[in-house]
Order: sequence, then structure tokens, then C-alpha cells
Amino acid sequence: MNGRSNRLKKHGITSLGEVIVDFIATDFSNTTFQRLLGGATVNVAVGVSRHGIPSNYLCKLGRDESSKFVEGQLTKEKVDLSFCSYHSNKKICSVYIHLNELGERYFHSYVNEAPDEWITAEELDRRPFLRSKMFYFGSGTLFHPIARKTTEQAIQYAREENMKIAFDTNIRLKRWESENQCRETILSFVQNADIVKMTEDELQFLTKTDTLETGVEYIANLKIPFLFVTKGKDGASAIHSNRIVHVPGIPVKAIDTTGAGDAFMAALLSRFHDNGNPHSEAELREYTEFANKAGALAATKLGSL
Repeated sequence: MNGRSNRLKKHGITSLGEVIVDFIATDFSNTTFQRLLGGATVNVAVGVSRHGIPSNYLCKLGRDESSKFVEGQLTKEKVDLSFCSYHSNKKICSVYIHLNELGERYFHSYVNEAPDEWITAEELDRRPFLRSKMFYFGSGTLFHPIARKTTEQAIQYAREENMKIAFDTNIRLKRWESENQCRETILSFVQNADIVKMTEDELQFLTKTDTLETGVEYIANLKIPFLFVTKGKDGASAIHSNRIVHVPGIPVKAIDTTGAGDAFMAALLSRFHDNGNPHSEAELREYTEFANKAGALAATKLGSL
């Protein structure tokens, strides 16, 4: 009875990942930039907090001005950094986003001055796993062996503490040695998750198929309890127990689609956290519609948050 009672008291979501600072060009000259907090797992951790859920973030931070900026921004968003590790050699990764002649934003460069400084499995604090209800991670760090080992340790802690595990495939091929390494690694982690989100393009990449239906048919062998496939302006699909629920897109005036998928994920996790698993097709549709609205709204403002 005591074990069950302790589980009922668990509250909050713990996220593991990497902080990135986005430098977004303010005009076409691409010489002046606005500094904004970024990184998929950071976006989700902040989104979860904005939904009123205790949010813990696990990563490695440095001691320089960029790390202080990150700490200040996340503390302002009520994200708990108590369980992060620190090292003076750690430098925060930066992404530079430029503007083209049409006013469209595009990735220009990625700067990582400390490529091998990651939170290690030995540094991973177990305490947030004892008190949180859910664990969330993405694929953005899985290309690196240290980060991969740490993620495996985190999943083990989460399983031992009966946490629900959520995974966003969020593929960035430029960070991987090869497409095969990316595909095989992500598919191996997909099998450890209760909730998985991916884009339609990512589904087709991972399954080597060319339609949503054939991709879902292929990935059904992995027996993912809840799979959500986002399709941009065309909405999203939820797959559970071989049933597919389609939710149409919401027309909005998109300013910046960066982070829309993360807003979708944060909203989705808030529903699972507060209400548990959806028990009917109607509930599954409601969860997906709620997340879809959050993703659409996120696209109407500048910055991934």
C-alpha cells in the first residue's frame, strides 16, 4: 500500500537534453541578432511549466555568461535546474538563424565549442525521478555516446520508478554520422517509450516508406502504446491499439514555425500528466486537438518558445 501511495503523490515532468541559444537575425543584413533560448527539450520543459506542471530539466551547464543567461531565462519560466551538473569547460551551443530576401528564416550555422561536455550517467541525479510522474527526452543528443549512455540510465531510473516515458524523435540529420546510424539508434529508443511524437517526414524516414498509412503499418511492429504524428498545417494523427484518429490543421498566420512541434508535445504531455491515458477514441481525439491548437498558436510568434 505504501508503494502505491508514494506513486500517487508523484507530480511533475522531468526532461533530459541540451540547451541551445538561438541567435535570430533581426534584418536582412544578418549582422544583428536577437538572442533567444532554444533547444527542443528546453522548449518542452518550459511549455510544461507554462501549463502549470512542475518541470525539472537535466543537462550540463557552464559557468560563463551564456550559462547564466540560460539559468536566468529558465528560472524565470519556473523550470527547476536543481539537478543539473556544472563544469567550467562547458559552453552553451549556439544556432544562428539568418533571413533571406523573402523574409524567410533558415539555419545558417551551428556552433559547439564543447562537443564532448555532456551530463554523464554518473552525474545523473536520481532524485527528480523519485518525485516526477513522467520522463521526457528527445533524439537531439543521442548521436553522442556519452549522452546516449546517460539517456539509457535515465530510462532505467524512469522504469524503476514507474514513470510514463515520452520521446520526441525530432531528427536533425546533420548531427549524425550517417542516416543508418540515426535510424537504428532512434528506433531502438522508440521501443522504450510509452508516448512517441514524430513528424510525418520522420515516420517515413524511420520506416523507409512514403505514406502515413504504410509508415504506421510498419512501425506497428514496435508496439508503441501511443504514437502521435504531426503534419504541420495539415494537423496531426494519433495511433493507439491499431486505431488512427486524424485531427485537421488550424489555419493561422505563421510567423515562425520553429518550436511548434515542441509546443504540441508540451500540451500533449500536460494532458497525459493531469488526466492519465486517454480511455476512449473521443479522449484521444481531445488530447490531440488540444496539442494541435498549442502547436498552431506557437507558430504565430517569433522564437521557439
